[in-house]
Amino acid sequence: MFRPKYPEAPTLPTVHTPTAAVPAAQDSHVPACSCQHTPVPVPTRPAGALSGLNAGTVGAVVTVGIVLTALLAAVAVTAISVAVAAVVMRSLLTSQRRR
Repeated sequence: MFRPKYPEAPTLPTVHTPTAAVPAAQDSHVPACSCQHTPVPVPTRPAGALSGLNAGTVGAVVTVGIVLTALLAAVAVTAISVAVAAVVMRSLLTSQRRR
């Protein structure tokens, strides 16, 4: 659902170029036919700014973001609890001095 769907790339036919019969003395094996099969070069996508991104990279970035957010929340909760403890201690100490 969340993964992009790319169109299917059509399979390109191979170029069938007949050549003259090569003497068997040059090759160590006998070819099945006297033609040479060369695949058609497949066009590649141009390298863009986001061409190196894949699911693993995105997953790693999301995981690091979640971990850093959790650490920031832990630091904030600790700071608030230390502040509350300091206020309570201050209140207890000032009330003890007045007696």
